[in-house]
Amino acid sequence: DERVDELSPSERHIWMVFQYPVVYRGMDVYRNIELPLLQDKRQRLSKTERKARVESVIETLDLGHAVGKDISTLDNGTRQKIAVARAVARQPRIILFDEPITNVDVNSKVQLKRALKKLVKLHSQTIIYVTHDQTEAMTLADEILLMRAGEIVQHGTPRDIYSRPNDRFGGWFLGNPGMNFVEYPVQREDGSYTLTAPLFQKPIQVSGLNGQRQVLVGIRPERVRVHHTESPLAVAAQIIRRSIVVGGQHLLTLQIEGQILKAKVAPDEGYNEQAQVWVECPLEHITLFESEGHRLETTLRFS
Repeated sequence: DERVDELSPSERHIWMVFQYPVVYRGMDVYRNIELPLLQDKRQRLSKTERKARVESVIETLDLGHAVGKDISTLDNGTRQKIAVARAVARQPRIILFDEPITNVDVNSKVQLKRALKKLVKLHSQTIIYVTHDQTEAMTLADEILLMRAGEIVQHGTPRDIYSRPNDRFGGWFLGNPGMNFVEYPVQREDGSYTLTAPLFQKPIQVSGLNGQRQVLVGIRPERVRVHHTESPLAVAAQIIRRSIVVGGQHLLTLQIEGQILKAKVAPDEGYNEQAQVWVECPLEHITLFESEGHRLETTLRFS
């Protein structure tokens, strides 16, 4: 680790790409990308080295079609690619991206996401990517730092943070939609804790609690199993709404004894509004939280 807060900007080896494309008017695409290399007194690259770097990022970011064009004629997506190319060509230790694809069209968003993944792989480039879009984070990141109100909530791989959120905020924020949360009382007797709830056909023995009287039961919609007919460990429910979510899946809003639960199902499974179904919440996909929202380290089993 190295502290850089006391170094001058030119000594920090950090480059930034912002939400709005920054390009130099009056210069063509090639010159836009090459300019920082000409000004870099630290590396002092030869003309051949500069040419190799510029041509490499032009190829990686598929900018060949724009090389001879006037910057002012290019769309926002292409301009942002140029800004990214300029950052990568310089080969800093870290590139900080501040919501770089917010203001580009849908096609450019997809192209830039692919290009960023390719850049990381080809150049082993370290990138810090700031975004409010949880789908971008889950798609692009090797590691995620989840923040709320300026505080770090959780740090880990996308899989870990999605599967084991530290708190209710992480479970809600990551996911489309986020986790289901239902609060239930817990019965304590002779040092043992039992959870009895309409979501489960049988009482559940809970190990790992420390005096909690109420818990939040969390489960992701895609982990809820929905059946047309009665099934072991499933409870009766009614579909009160069906909608389409990303990826063509159907999102079912279910009512179980007055409580609401959401489940994702394939579109060809034939679930219709107002139909009665049977719902199962597998214990291996249940996460318990304190009433305040912090995850509890527990083990669950049916009585």
